[in-house]
Parts: sequence; structure tokens; C-alpha cells
Amino acid sequence: MTTLADVANMLREARREAGLSQKDLAERAGLARTTLTRMETLARGDMSVSALVRLLEAAGCDLRVVKRGHGRTLDDVLAEQRAAGD
Repeated sequence: MTTLADVANMLREARREAGLSQKDLAERAGLARTTLTRMETLARGDMSVSALVRLLEAAGCDLRVVKRGHGRTLDDVLAEQRAAGD
């Protein structure tokens, strides 16, 4: 099961992989840096889903729901098939 702490870690990792500081990512998402900091550290013990989606999009990521036990989505499989056909 994915916990809220796992989501916070994924958000932090997405930001780092995008090569962005907290300030840069927050600005791209139109949010305050303190909002991002609270979400990455779970300072309030929760996070706004709308803010999470905005931050992930600003980092170049999508938020997806995947059935438990399945690591890949249909989009992943199709992308792999397209890449193999190149």
C-alpha cells in the first residue's frame, strides 16, 4: 500500500529528477514554496490533491492510479510496443 509519506517522497524525487529547486517548481505550479515544503515533509500530515497534481504536472509528471499489484499501466505497455517498433 502506498502511504502519504510515500507520495511525499515521490513528489520530492520527481522534483529532483526534473532538476528543480522547491522555489522553481512551486513557481511553475503557481503555488507558494511553503506549500511544496509542507507537502514534501508532511508538515501538516496531509496534502491537497489539486496542489499535488499541479506540482507533478509542473515537474513533467502525471498522477495515475494503478490497480494494486500492477506496476505498469496500459499506456506503459503501448509505449514499450511503440518503442520496440522503431
